[in-house]
Parts: sequence; C-alpha cells; structure tokens
Amino acid sequence: MTSRKTYHHGDLRQSVLAAALDVITAEGPGALSLRDLARRAGVSHAAPAHHFKDRAGLLTAIAAEGYDLLAAALAGTSELRERGVRYVRFATDHPAHFQVMFQPELLRTDDPDLVAAKKRASAELRAGVADLPDVPDARAAGIAAWSLAHGFATLLLTRNITAALGDQGPEEYFRSLTGLLFTGQLATESRN
Repeated sequence: MTSRKTYHHGDLRQSVLAAALDVITAEGPGALSLRDLARRAGVSHAAPAHHFKDRAGLLTAIAAEGYDLLAAALAGTSELRERGVRYVRFATDHPAHFQVMFQPELLRTDDPDLVAAKKRASAELRAGVADLPDVPDARAAGIAAWSLAHGFATLLLTRNITAALGDQGPEEYFRSLTGLLFTGQLATESRN
C-alpha cells in the first residue's frame, strides 16, 4: 500500500508576501517571480496566483501593506520633525515596502486596498504640517517636509550617505539635519 502525503500550506498569502519582501530587499522588485516564490513556499507554481493573480497584484499588495505600515508609523505624534524621523525609521525598517510603494508603474494604482492605504498614509503626512504656525501654503510645506524625509531615507537606503553619518544613527542625524535647516531659515527670517 502506498501512502500519499498531502501538503497543506498554513497561510500561503503571508508566506508569499514574506518571501517576496526578502527577494526585494536582496535584489530589488525586478527580481520577483511568482514561480520562484511558489518554489520557496513549497507549493505549485500556480498557487500564488490564487491570491495575487500576477506579479503586479503581488507588488500592489506589498505597496498597500507598506502604506498601512507607514500610516501607523506616523500616527501618535503631531510634531513635524518626529514625523520625519518616523518616516526615515519606516524606510529603514521596511526597505522592500519602501522600494515598491513609490513605483506606480509596478502597481495597479486603482486597486481599492492600495487607494485606501495611500489615503490613510497621506492623511498622516498632511497632519504633520496642519498645526504649523504661520505657514502660508500648507500643501507646499507638506511637499517640502516629505521631500526632505523621503530624500534622506532614499539616500540612506542606497548607501549614498553612509560615510556622512559617521557615528550618528540615521534618526539622530536626520534630527540634526532638520534642526540645521530650520534654525537657518528662522535666523534669516528674523534678520529681515
């Protein structure tokens, strides 16, 4: 008598997402293959398609998860500088999500879960500038703040500023950087 061993995967969706995040962290989103991810998860090559349909679906799920994680990371503080620090921390804690989130050409940008997650993250980003005093253009201030945090995080993840950090951690360095910029701006304004 031959016994046939059946295989049941506990949470295929989460296993595929975790494997995809590992691949993206190591090799970038261009290296993703559903067939390879199925092999890593120990399931048939067609199994991941039941959850994600295709590569774009998988990347969209990763981006939506990333925006939800970002919204959660930004919540809980109203201080703009600390929101920037949390943005940088999010990028360093979730580099694969960060890489995928800001590449709309890889995503199904009309996906309802992605749209909702982006909306939550955007609301948290905007909340950081809502309470700033004497800001004539809150939208421009928000874009400026986001550009600073996003640019710093991107330079950090691509190892373009590693040497500049010296012994300082990225969060401490970002606080110093924003302090330097905003202190300089205030000094200039007070002279006028």
